[in-house]
Parts: sequence; structure tokens; C-alpha cells
Amino acid sequence: MPNITMVIDDHLLRKARKVALEKGTTLSGLIRRFLKSIVTKEEMKKGASLARLTKIWESSGVVVGRIHWNREDLHGR
Repeated sequence: MPNITMVIDDHLLRKARKVALEKGTTLSGLIRRFLKSIVTKEEMKKGASLARLTKIWESSGVVVGRIHWNREDLHGR
């Protein structure tokens, strides 16, 4: 696992270490859990957005025909 270097205010660092100790983990574990939570929430948002777009597309009734052109046709080459 890669290491990272961070600059954190001393007071915040002391409080964060205390929270980690109370939760029975390390500061690294606490940060790792926090980052994983953020990433999971973002992935869920993207999934929900994709699901909404898919629903809109499917309910629109639009039918896309077979593509019979190529790049050269589009650019008049």
C-alpha cells in the first residue's frame, strides 16, 4: 500500500488520534475508512444518475437506427 504525506494542524491531529483510539483503530485506518466512504458515496451517485438517464432514455421511445456512415462521410473527405 502506498504511503502519503499530509500537513495537518497539530490540534486537529491530536483530536483525530483521540477519535481513532476511541474507535479502536489507527489514524491511518480512520482516514482510510473516511476516504472509502467518500468514494462509495460518489460511485452510488454516479450509478443513480446513470439509472435515471437509462430510465429516461428507455421511456422516451426513441429508436436509433443502424449507423451507415463513417468518419470520412461526416467530414466530407
